[in-house]
Amino acid sequence: YGITPSMSRRGNPYDNAMAENFFSILKTECIYRRKPATFSEANDMIDRYIQFYNHERIQTKAGVAPLTLRHSY
Repeated sequence: YGITPSMSRRGNPYDNAMAENFFSILKTECIYRRKPATFSEANDMIDRYIQFYNHERIQTKAGVAPLTLRHSY
């Protein structure tokens, strides 16, 4: 299919660290707690979680939600 993986070098996927972290949190806090029965239900759960993650969930390092931090610059 001509797909190229997104990697900096072999064995150093540092450019994916933020995405990997987010998807780990998404699975832990959303998907594993209540397994969706259908694709539609999973889609709705993920949409709601992303909204919650960006607007309400307090990030440990920053002490505020991600959008609050971005808008403070």
